[in-house]
Formats: sequence, C-alpha cells, structure tokens
Amino acid sequence: MLFLTQLRFELLKMFSRKRTYIGFAAFLAMEGVILFFLSLPKPKAHMRHIIEQNGYGFDDYYSGATLAMMVLLWTTTLLGSLYLALVAGDLVAKEVEDGTMRMLLCRPVSRIRVTLLKYISNVIYTFALIEFIGLTALLAGLAYRGYGGLLVMAPEAGIFALIPPARGICLYLLAIPLLAVSMTTISSLGFLFSCCNMKPAAASIVTLSVIFVDFIFRSIPSFESLHPYFITTHLSTWMHIYETYPPWWKMMEDYSYLLGLDVTCFILGSAMFLQRDLK
Repeated sequence: MLFLTQLRFELLKMFSRKRTYIGFAAFLAMEGVILFFLSLPKPKAHMRHIIEQNGYGFDDYYSGATLAMMVLLWTTTLLGSLYLALVAGDLVAKEVEDGTMRMLLCRPVSRIRVTLLKYISNVIYTFALIEFIGLTALLAGLAYRGYGGLLVMAPEAGIFALIPPARGICLYLLAIPLLAVSMTTISSLGFLFSCCNMKPAAASIVTLSVIFVDFIFRSIPSFESLHPYFITTHLSTWMHIYETYPPWWKMMEDYSYLLGLDVTCFILGSAMFLQRDLK
C-alpha cells in the first residue's frame, strides 16, 4: 500500500507539470490538421485511386478507421517520440536541477525505490498518451467519415491490407496497446539519460538524437542487411497485427528485443543514479 501511495504521488507530480500535457494538445491539433488536408480534393482522389485499383469501393474503405490509422502511421513514431522524450527527460534530471531530489532522499526511502517509482510512472504516461492518440484519432475519424472498412498502408513494413469493418475496428483497438509497448522503449531511453548527470533538455535531446539517427540509418538502402540491429525496425512490429496471418513468433521476438532494451535502460539508469553525488 505504501508503494502504491508513493506511485500515486509520483503520478500526481508528473501530471501537475504543464509540459506533460503538451503532447495531448499537440496531437489533438495534429489530428484536426491531417483530417482537414485529407478532405481536400487531390488527397481524396489519390486515396480513391489506391482503393479502387484493388477492386474495392472507395466509400466502403475511406472510413473513420482508415483516417485514424493514417494519423497513427504518420505521427506516432516521430512526433510521439518528441513528447515522450520531453517528459521522460524530466523524470530525474528536473528534480535534481530544482533541488527537490535532495529533499526526497532525506526521507527513509532507497534510491532504487525512487527510480522504480519514476520508471513505472513513465510507462503509465506512455500508455496514457498512446491510448489517447489512438482513441481520439478513431473518434475524430468516425465523426468525419463514419463506420467502414479499414485500409492499412505501411510500405516500410511491407503491409497493404483492406480489412472488413468489424474486424478492422477490433484490430485497430488491439494495435493501440501494442504500439504503446513499442513506444515504451523510447520512454526508457529518456529515463536512462535523465538519470545521467545532464540537464533535462539535454536528456530529451540525446534521446531524440538516438531515435532519429537510428531511423535515418535504417532508411538508407545500403544498410538493409543491418535492419535487425536498428531500434526503429522493432518499434514497427505492432503493424504486423494487420496482416492476414500475423507473424506471431516474429512479433514476440521483436517485443523480446524491446523488453530487453527497456530492462537494460532501467538497470543502467538506476546504477548511474545510485552512484551520483547530489550534495
């Protein structure tokens, strides 16, 4: 009960910062902008061409679920990384900078307990943000285009699928927590650098640099043979849920890789924090 009480106060402290809500507000605005541009004649004609050349009706698959899926594909990996890194970089570094960490450690609580509480709150925030993005995108899409089939286009993952309405909504709702699990690795990197002896802004920037550099190298055709070694390759495994026969073993392998990174980041971050002199 004491651990849960401490976790509650840790979450209260996190969500009392104004910058915690920047990601929620930014994604709401981004969803509105994307839906507006997709309603223009040329983008709509492009989507009509893609759907109809595969023998399906445009009105059946240009639906709210399809628009929500586009929002997830176009925004979460890069834009989501920005706001996750912003919050994760503050977890430890901000309290050290403000001096509140010294006051916290004056109480009879171990440092490993402090890092564990902060890491769990970091994971909870990640799931909260991704669930918010996924559900608000779906609600906005349904309000704009209504109920219908789901079109999934992810060329980098080799996925092109046209899914019936009921199954499409179920797969979409299943994909959101899978995406949150993937994005937890970015939050874990932010936690690791936040435990280092650096400013909160520097921790966020270093986290983004690692992800963006990884993404750039993965996008270079000459490095195709090295794809299994890039973090962003495994981050996109959630999209395989839309395949006709999802490669469950491949997805489990990718998530095992990401989980290993998460655990490593927590252990390294905690070890660095245990050795720091905060006097």
